[in-house]
Amino acid sequence: MATLKDKTVYVCTECGFDSPKWSGKCPSCGEWNTMVEKTVKASSSAGAPAARRAASGGRMQASVSMKLASVKATGEQRISMQDSELDRVLGGGLVPGSLVLLGGEPGIGKSTLVLQTVMKLQGLRILYISGEESASQIKMRADRIAADNAGASSHGNLFVLCETGLENIYEQIKEQQPQIVIIDSIQTISSEYVDSSAGSITQIRECAASLLKYAKESGVPVLLIGHITKEGSIAGPKILEHIVDAVLQFEGDQHYLYRILRPIKNRFGSTAEMGIYEMRQNGLRQVSNPSELLLTDSHKGLSGVSIACTVEGVRPFLIEVQALASTAVYGTPQRNAIGFEVRRMNMLLAVLEKRVGFKLGQKDVFLNIAGGLRVSDPAIDLAVISAVLSSSIDMAVDPTVCMTGEVGLSGEIRPVSRIEQRIAEAEKLGFRRMLIPGNNMHGLDARKYKIEIVPVRKVEEAFKQLFS
Repeated sequence: MATLKDKTVYVCTECGFDSPKWSGKCPSCGEWNTMVEKTVKASSSAGAPAARRAASGGRMQASVSMKLASVKATGEQRISMQDSELDRVLGGGLVPGSLVLLGGEPGIGKSTLVLQTVMKLQGLRILYISGEESASQIKMRADRIAADNAGASSHGNLFVLCETGLENIYEQIKEQQPQIVIIDSIQTISSEYVDSSAGSITQIRECAASLLKYAKESGVPVLLIGHITKEGSIAGPKILEHIVDAVLQFEGDQHYLYRILRPIKNRFGSTAEMGIYEMRQNGLRQVSNPSELLLTDSHKGLSGVSIACTVEGVRPFLIEVQALASTAVYGTPQRNAIGFEVRRMNMLLAVLEKRVGFKLGQKDVFLNIAGGLRVSDPAIDLAVISAVLSSSIDMAVDPTVCMTGEVGLSGEIRPVSRIEQRIAEAEKLGFRRMLIPGNNMHGLDARKYKIEIVPVRKVEEAFKQLFS
């Protein structure tokens, strides 16, 4: 009988596409010079599904087709994580049998967030698997978190396993029978049936697929912690995001205290939500009202600052928009923005020049969203151009005035969504006046609000209200 021989394949490091022939351009994702040679042993082809068999207790069950009408739709019995920010981002809690990926930069607080969350889950058997840290390191972090957090205590049903072998992990899962499994991190886990090093695309794909099979068949939710690449995407790369049910991105500047949790993908909820945390010595603190932390009183009487009301998902909050317009030192003016899209800022500057008549062609313009936030809501357009104009003419905007509105190319102020929630948030924080798009006045009862509502339809009208 002929023996099987090892074979050589070429695998794309960006998307995981494999081909028997090398090519300069990946046929799947279109990237250049990403095809890397890999050797696949003959035993690997027969042993690769072994990790998936381990997930089902050593047996492979064949799936049977059924009519859609005969499938019973069961309600999602979510597990509350005792964290309002995390529950909101997940869509109401952790769904049993789901595979969730939490990604972020090194040192951003991924392991801290997961550990302090599971320490609050009393009555649940949890298995925390770490491939990067020792048990003593995890214990020191747990003690630091529990020292000053009343909600986090010494969890009697929290088990720690320091292991990187997938087959050994399944043996411990079979012995402990946990109700939640945490893998920190997926890039350190490897299967002995896959002939490649830990962190490679083949290992990540096989291990993630095996854990997905285990989660779906057992109904136990699995939370994966993953690294990100230097471009900011999940390391793996995209093949890992396609396998899991939800992808949560934990981001923030190392020089700021705030951390943002955003859902990139969520099969059980919306991807428009956002959770905000504050990094402290004893862990991460939930920020239930971000407006009070993102707004300061230090800008009173200073030009180039305006207050905008933005919405992330269903959550309104106010942010501080800072702008600086100065005479260009070099021939080509600079256009830089932090927390805001530069191309949209250039469009708004063009609207200022064409529709309003303010010449900014020979000025450097710098824009910053205070607090290290990144905002994509077009409703802050009015605040952006107001801050730029305020800095250009060196006149301060009244600090008791906030605004919301999208600016069109013809200089009109377009309506925005959830206007009532935005007004209520501004009123709660003590603002006296609020500029809103004129078309948002339809069906709006302004008499029930204590804040003065000023409708504006064009950019010129808004500037008259701010600088007259």
